[in-house]
Amino acid sequence: MKWILKTLLIGVLLFSSCESENAEFKEEAANPEFFHRSMKKLTDVIVHDIFSPPQASRIYVYPSIAAYECAIHDNSNYRSLGGQLRELGSLPKPEADKIYCYPLASIHAFLTVGKALIFSEPQIEEFEEIIYQEFKATGIPNSVVKRSMAYGQEVAQHVLAWADKDNYKQTRTFPKFTITDDPARWQPTPPDYMDGIEPHWREIRPFVLDSAQQFVPPPPTPFDMDKKSQFYEELMEVYNALKADDKDDRIAIAEFWDCNPYVSHHRGHVMFATKKITPGGHWIGITNIVCKKAEAGFLKTLEAYTLTSIALADGFISCWDEKYRSNLIRPETVINRYLDEDWLPALQTPPFPEYTSGHSVISRAAATALTSIFGDNFGFLDTTEEEYGLPPRSFNSFYHASDEAAVSRLYGGIHYRPAIDFGVEQGEKVGRFIVNKLQFRQKLGANE
Repeated sequence: MKWILKTLLIGVLLFSSCESENAEFKEEAANPEFFHRSMKKLTDVIVHDIFSPPQASRIYVYPSIAAYECAIHDNSNYRSLGGQLRELGSLPKPEADKIYCYPLASIHAFLTVGKALIFSEPQIEEFEEIIYQEFKATGIPNSVVKRSMAYGQEVAQHVLAWADKDNYKQTRTFPKFTITDDPARWQPTPPDYMDGIEPHWREIRPFVLDSAQQFVPPPPTPFDMDKKSQFYEELMEVYNALKADDKDDRIAIAEFWDCNPYVSHHRGHVMFATKKITPGGHWIGITNIVCKKAEAGFLKTLEAYTLTSIALADGFISCWDEKYRSNLIRPETVINRYLDEDWLPALQTPPFPEYTSGHSVISRAAATALTSIFGDNFGFLDTTEEEYGLPPRSFNSFYHASDEAAVSRLYGGIHYRPAIDFGVEQGEKVGRFIVNKLQFRQKLGANE
């Protein structure tokens, strides 16, 4: 009997030793490039599947939270978001005194949640096969691989169960937006005259905001075609925006920040479309760029993506609440009806009401989030649009970038000035509220 117990004890010690001797895998496995690539794959699928900007924000945020919740167990200074995000309670914890590869668990949770939220699952599955093999090549013992994957799966299922209660599925059954003959109210715009996108997005559960109505901006300028009215003045600013001496620069700015996931082109009887990243996807791309420039480690990288994606998600909920409350008509419709029937905006008008500007709101919210992590005056070269044929642009801070993103909507001919200015204010309020309320670290100076 003693011999059997001794043999079992030796076996356990050898097994533990095997895992301990292979602990050097941890540094190599914690390469943030694993996560950057996973996020880029998710972005590519979002573009391929043509999700709307609000939908895309939802697809970014849940996988990011799941990944973050797995990764924090590598550093006791980082705090769970359980109990901090609305209706998110305590998350599953790893077994004590067991060895895990938390970056692997994190990536598995991210891809599992992401795969559940998109359409083109095979694209994610193909990527999974590649990246899991790369993780194993770092020398992770098989027992640690299985345990880590199982933990990542457990966290992913917990996050998916939470996501399932955010009212998204219910809003799929709500009625379409009703169009009226009121000349001040939004109507579908050319060339496709699509229905209003996501008229019930305000019903989606926010992540940090108390409600979609927490930061309601001032109402837009009342519709008034009297040539002495404030509205007419704002309309003419849009109409004349590209008659300025710096027209070429304005067009370049508008195109750089277009971020329209679906632009249709009509050539005679032929119609085709081009697909691009959403506004949120652009800021996710910026997060990639600045994390690499700052040489952020795995945990800080996840913190940046997670905070930014939360700011984007709540920013869209706040903005869409106002869009379908004020329901303001787009400049293109007014100009074609009253001023110039042949006028076209530089950008294709997106299919939802004008006020406030979504890009202004979410860009400021994201810029506020990133500034809280990397500081103000963090300059960077934004190469996000290079794969779409556009040259990079330089910015001396996140706020600088968000200001340009906002005014790009005026240059593009799709927003009046108040939607931009009040959109920036709305986004900053959303971003600051999130940054002040969420605590990612126990104390300052967390080891990254």
